[in-house]
Amino acid sequence: MSDPATALVPAATLAAITGPGVLQLVIYLAVLLAFVKPLGWYMARVLEGNPGEAPLGLGRALGWLERGIYSLGGVQADAEKRPVETGWKPYAAGILVFNALGFIAVYGLQRLQSVLPANPAGLGPVEAKSAFNTAISFATNTNWQGYGGETTMSYLTQMLGLGVQNFLSAATGIAVLAALIRGLSRKSAGTIGNCWADLTRSTLYILVPLSVILAVALVSQGVVQTFRGPARVALIVPLSYSEPVKNDAGEVIKNADGSDQIRTVEVTEQSIPLGPAASQIAIKQLGTNGGGFFNVNSAHPLENPTALSNFLQVLAILLIPAALCWTFGEMVCDRRQGWAVLAAMLVIFVPLLAATYALEARGNPTVAALGVDTTANLGELGGNMEGKEARLGVANAALWATATTAASNGSVNAMHDSFTPLGGLIPMWLMQLGEVVFGGVGSGLYGMLMFVIVAVFVAGLMVGRAPEYLGKKIEPFEMKMAMVCVLVPCALVLVGTAVAVLTPDAYTTSNPGPHGFSQILYAFSSAGNNNGSAFAGLTANTPFYNIALGLAMWFSRFWIIVPVLAVAGSLAAKRVSATTSGTLPTHTPVFVLMLVAVVVIVGALTFVPALALGPVVEHLQLVGK
Repeated sequence: MSDPATALVPAATLAAITGPGVLQLVIYLAVLLAFVKPLGWYMARVLEGNPGEAPLGLGRALGWLERGIYSLGGVQADAEKRPVETGWKPYAAGILVFNALGFIAVYGLQRLQSVLPANPAGLGPVEAKSAFNTAISFATNTNWQGYGGETTMSYLTQMLGLGVQNFLSAATGIAVLAALIRGLSRKSAGTIGNCWADLTRSTLYILVPLSVILAVALVSQGVVQTFRGPARVALIVPLSYSEPVKNDAGEVIKNADGSDQIRTVEVTEQSIPLGPAASQIAIKQLGTNGGGFFNVNSAHPLENPTALSNFLQVLAILLIPAALCWTFGEMVCDRRQGWAVLAAMLVIFVPLLAATYALEARGNPTVAALGVDTTANLGELGGNMEGKEARLGVANAALWATATTAASNGSVNAMHDSFTPLGGLIPMWLMQLGEVVFGGVGSGLYGMLMFVIVAVFVAGLMVGRAPEYLGKKIEPFEMKMAMVCVLVPCALVLVGTAVAVLTPDAYTTSNPGPHGFSQILYAFSSAGNNNGSAFAGLTANTPFYNIALGLAMWFSRFWIIVPVLAVAGSLAAKRVSATTSGTLPTHTPVFVLMLVAVVVIVGALTFVPALALGPVVEHLQLVGK
């Protein structure tokens, strides 16, 4: 007679990997790719346009506002046509100053929110180190959250601080990408654009219109958008609990025999936090920000109430990063280059998406060994359902987890800490690849283009020819800057994890054993690559993690942006070499596979030892029981 526990494992696997689940993933990819060309074309016109001009009539509708912003800020949008300073440094200085001011503003709002308006819950000031961490997090497009949004941040802080920074940090990524594309497309040029014009146009003509459309769609699905305070609702099943009786001084009152006086408390109502959530959720997804209005992010029914809201939000996560590949091809006048980069991203993303779904669908063998049929009452929702919403299921959880860590989004609709060891390894490794498989808005593509430079250089060494990309020679300076971009996040992740493991106060806030190590490694992978998701079992709102993760987020963002702009300035000043029979074609399937190999090998060589100590060991312990 066969062991009933063993017999349950294949049954659970077959029940969880379903035709509808696979179909959802296929439809998602098809819809995503359908938007690449039209949105990519539109964004190219925005980034190439003159002040006050934008396609689809938006220039006429919003041009006055764009000109007003320039006038108010004292910005000469056409300054690069008659520059006082040339090169990439003025552009980089503008980006750094702009984001530093954003950090200061968000920090100040958090510390002063108790005396500012739009605080119906009467929330107090955010603790200094937590405010420091959050301000850096939103300024760097990371949106790491060590706090509960609905119980920590006032409406004003959420809207004026976090919501506005969601737009501006995403616009920063698009602006830096635009500068790099100009560096590749211009010939013997002294400038790479005007950062203030790029920031304004990216926000006004790309992020705001898309966010308005998505926010209205989300409100139609039941996502809350209100300035009312928390709602009081009656419980269907009242609760009761016992607690000691205390006096006005907070001391427990004693009985005559010395025992504590106890009273029974009846609970008949629940307080449900509300707020202007839909507007912030729209830009958190479109801008690959990810910061949730509520603590449990997009697993919360008021952030993500229906199957359609779930689809729209996960689509929004990759929408702009994917379409920017077409924008890139359009702006360098060779669409094949954009398709090649997009193909490389898909070659990595699709197999990892399928693997995550399969691993989570298999379920947990420990649960199966208990003799519990995980499919008995769940129909097509079998598999590892711990930490997942029953209304969404395994397929949607796997899709979201893969998309949010491929992009530097970090929002979640399931708890990654509850994934199987190998199912959680894939999202972690996607971040460790440098957030270049789609990646953040703008930042993912300029990160991937740094890998392209490395791949071109390696190819040049292999065939004995001077490496070139789009007619621009790749020389030692560009290679050094590209390697800085590739290696800085790796160093931040590994060094940060090592320091945390060796710090008793930091290590003891995680679970013991390999899973605890995975939680710490995931946290620094997230911060060091500007993602923002977490293995939630780690208690991260501590002085050590607030400071350490904050520094990792800041250096990861700007120690990449500055070298990228340096590469843009260097390439812009170069002449374009004529294409010959010896020129390496960078739009062919061979180059796509080489680019994929470079990305994967860097990730494997860097992080496989650390992953072996965490999720791999945990998996071996799980299957060995």
